[in-house]
Amino acid sequence: MMPGHPSSRQRCHEVDYEIVGDDLQMVIVELDPGETVIAEAGGMTYMEEGIQFETKMGDGSQPDQGFFGKMMTVGKRVLTGESIFMTHFTHHGSGKSHVAFAAPYPGKIIAVDMATVQGNDLICQKDAFLCAALGTEVTITFNKKLGAGLFGGEGFILQKLVGDGMAFLHAGGTIVERELKGETLRVDTGCIVAFEPHIDYSIERAGNLKSMFFGGEGLFLATLRGHGRVWLQSLPFARLARRVVANVPTATRSGSGEGSILGGVVGGMIGGD
Repeated sequence: MMPGHPSSRQRCHEVDYEIVGDDLQMVIVELDPGETVIAEAGGMTYMEEGIQFETKMGDGSQPDQGFFGKMMTVGKRVLTGESIFMTHFTHHGSGKSHVAFAAPYPGKIIAVDMATVQGNDLICQKDAFLCAALGTEVTITFNKKLGAGLFGGEGFILQKLVGDGMAFLHAGGTIVERELKGETLRVDTGCIVAFEPHIDYSIERAGNLKSMFFGGEGLFLATLRGHGRVWLQSLPFARLARRVVANVPTATRSGSGEGSILGGVVGGMIGGD
């Protein structure tokens, strides 16, 4: 077996890694000669000598699928709002070398060994994927239930990762991993990061009409039921963005700073007043 290539029983490249940082994390992937890691465009932070990158259509999991096959694959990615291109980082030198990827907003990076996931595939929110070992298929799946599609926050379309190597996801705030053993878990629709495929995912109304409109928890909740692992995030990016937008000063109060006298003085000095 050549270094950097999977064994006959494993199709994904075997990569080592280290996750550093606290709330603004970065994953450092260690590559042997010939090993490759794929990532969304723009996620790379740094790479060491010997590593070369190339932008390609698709994830490279099926190199022999031909041009039209690749077009069908990348066409699915367009539906999730992602770029049709992915960046492939390959170690062409000797010894070991490293490439690092950072999450696009405050939160945590989750390392998932896809070989331990039921069926070697994982369902996740459409912007959760950060990077993975070459051989991992990054595609989409449609939620077959109308209610979940219309009211599930992410619509009908979710990302699907297939493989048996390491994959890295990112999400906002703190990440909690729960293992369901037949019980039911009700979750805010935006707080779901990923779940194993044997989990049944549906949407239900959040209580009575009074609770729905005045409870502050949204109109619908996601219901997760079955056997398998679920990953949840404490601060979905959409919730963070809403808070930021709500606190952006308007033109009429742009000189004030958080309602304090000091803020007004500092703001006036910066503004030239």
